[in-house]
Amino acid sequence: MSEEKVQPEPRQRRTLDVAALRALGHPLRMRILDLLSQHGPQTSSTLAELTGESSGSTSYHLRILAKQDLIREIPERSAGRERWWERPPGSVSWGDGAETRSPAGRAALQAATAEFHRLRNDETTDYFTRRADREPEEWREVSASFTTIARMTPAQLAELSQQVEELITAAGARYRDQEGEGVRAVTVRADLFPLKQLGGAS
Repeated sequence: MSEEKVQPEPRQRRTLDVAALRALGHPLRMRILDLLSQHGPQTSSTLAELTGESSGSTSYHLRILAKQDLIREIPERSAGRERWWERPPGSVSWGDGAETRSPAGRAALQAATAEFHRLRNDETTDYFTRRADREPEEWREVSASFTTIARMTPAQLAELSQQVEELITAAGARYRDQEGEGVRAVTVRADLFPLKQLGGAS
């Protein structure tokens, strides 16, 4: 009997406006959004423990993220002053529309993009230079970092990007809510971009 293929759920994609990008340009707010994505719902107190900040600080930044609909409260879990927050399902796009082409919009986009990649670079460096040695062998053996160089046209890169996105989306749909022994949150990444041309424009 063949295994039934899990079809990925349709993913809602939101293009962030300048106000949302400004919110994400702050290091702690980007970190909070990442923690909600990686570890599920949290309160200002649990986020304070994870970030080393005060609960007053995390509570303040949670409200800013919520104002931009980047996160949402879970009313059924909240009680009294303890409010639980989660990241809504779906993906976001940084966008390159008219709004982000103004000087203020471009600055907001650059700040948010810088924080996004700084966090990912820090996580990657931390794992492969420090944490990997402390992980069980079964996790060390399956951790990997791949890279290659190809010479492609924009159309070919677009096709590859779509294929990679479909593969990652399918994995997310299959394993997003999995629980049980041996299950941990993992990060799945792909970086696709043209390299700087020697002697050309940056």
